[in-house]
Amino acid sequence: MTKVTTGMALAAGRGTRMQPLTDDRPKALVDLDGKPLMDWALDRFARAGVERAVVNIHHFADQMARHLSARQGLPEITISDERGELLETGGGLVKALPLLGSDPVFVTNIDAVWIDEGATEMDRLTASWDASEMDVLLLLAPLDRTLGFDGAGDFYLGENGQLDWRGERAAAPYAYAGTHIVNPAVFEGESLRRFSLVEIWKRISAQGRLYGLPMQSFWMHVGDPQARDDAEARLKAGKS
Repeated sequence: MTKVTTGMALAAGRGTRMQPLTDDRPKALVDLDGKPLMDWALDRFARAGVERAVVNIHHFADQMARHLSARQGLPEITISDERGELLETGGGLVKALPLLGSDPVFVTNIDAVWIDEGATEMDRLTASWDASEMDVLLLLAPLDRTLGFDGAGDFYLGENGQLDWRGERAAAPYAYAGTHIVNPAVFEGESLRRFSLVEIWKRISAQGRLYGLPMQSFWMHVGDPQARDDAEARLKAGKS
């Protein structure tokens, strides 16, 4: 089993959907059940054995830098500074490439939250990773086990784990759960520009190298104040 020791937490967004909670702080520092969303992501990395984490910052960057410098223990944190230009998810990865190295990397959104049920989802991702077949392995949430997600789903899942985009179809059974493993080589040749990771995923999907793994845990997309309140109520009630 490949050991993934590097991760990237995508934390540079403006968090406009989380207003007014983001009027005086970045989305990553909005509290959920007494802990900032940023720390939910970094603690998840630590449990998975991640030794180094890159965090990109933009909105309220000084607050973010202070918070990250005050953390102790693993993972060791390196900041990818996007103060000058917000690059979205794809551009953020391209800018951070020199910090990430060439081995497979965990990537997570800071608004993806869950409590592991049984084996940890990060360990399941690692155990399922096959570099000979995959360039990206996405964690997927079944639509009937989500909170805070109001979309029609993103993917159909083939028997071998390959993913098929919903496209023009009305709905799909799985949503991207905000965490994946990626081979950094897929970004080679990409210019530093503002773009979404979806652009990369569509390219490698056409090559048959985009895979998915359905999660066993209940997934919470904490993207707005109502979702934050609902997720907090669920956590306080002891539900996973």
